[in-house]
Amino acid sequence: MGAVSGRAADPVERGFPHLVTVRSAVTALYRRLSADTVGQFAASVVPAEVALGDGEDVHLGAQRVAGALVQHLRLPRARIVVSFRAMEQAASVELAAGPEYFVELNERFRSHRRDVGAALAHEVMHVYLHRVDLAFPGVGANEILTDTAAAYLGSGWLLLDAFRQDGVSSQKLGYLTPEEFGYVLAKRAAVFGEDPSSWFTSAEAYEAYVVGRARARRDGMRPPLTGSGWVARRAYVRDRRWAGRWGGRAGRGAVADGEGWVFEPGVERGGGLRVAFACPECFQRIRVPVQGPVRVRCGLCRAVVDCDT
Repeated sequence: MGAVSGRAADPVERGFPHLVTVRSAVTALYRRLSADTVGQFAASVVPAEVALGDGEDVHLGAQRVAGALVQHLRLPRARIVVSFRAMEQAASVELAAGPEYFVELNERFRSHRRDVGAALAHEVMHVYLHRVDLAFPGVGANEILTDTAAAYLGSGWLLLDAFRQDGVSSQKLGYLTPEEFGYVLAKRAAVFGEDPSSWFTSAEAYEAYVVGRARARRDGMRPPLTGSGWVARRAYVRDRRWAGRWGGRAGRGAVADGEGWVFEPGVERGGGLRVAFACPECFQRIRVPVQGPVRVRCGLCRAVVDCDT
């Protein structure tokens, strides 16, 4: 697990540089787990379960928090053994066959007790993804998958809350930017109706969540969704007219990135145009006939979206 800390001048990556991979991770969760299984995580882990008391022994407290995260993720046959040592990274986990998994936390968490839960949330999610056999190729992409899964399945708000900056220092845990954490948490909130903002103890975390939430809302404002803005809608209509006139493909952006749309000739005999776009919740590719207003159910996450094709 990565960590960024030090002087205020140290760079903390901001914005949405990993958004394509984040969206792919959300799709992968639904594909691997199913909508029913994802729905079992409608309630996040709550602060009282993952906070160390002021007088609590740090070793016993870390074990208790790890147990709470294991219980949240429904891993009854997994046991997390937590230890502390001097190391460059924030934390690491040894992935094996189980049932015991060994997590090492950076020695500095002995004194930074409030962030023990955040560090464990990332490492225990590694265990969960290992157990369900879900991984992305490449270390960087797999770490983004882990952060995204933690945020979407109800424990990753801790990682965003660990983001803090002041006049002399900064800290960020995880591989997503603060705004990307906010984005995933907002996507989760839209599905489960859960607002995590009251749990943030860090003002910087809350600000990043607000930015991420605004970006997440834009996913529901692109054609052919009925909430699309007039500028994008005009571009959509032009592409539809071109494809209908010339019988070819036309579109904007990339459906695989979760941003664009593409018109395609219908494959059935005498079929008209079809439009492909990404589900605004899970980013699975959806194809529907161009036939005006229509309500569409995503076959992967089961979201129902209103479109004007």
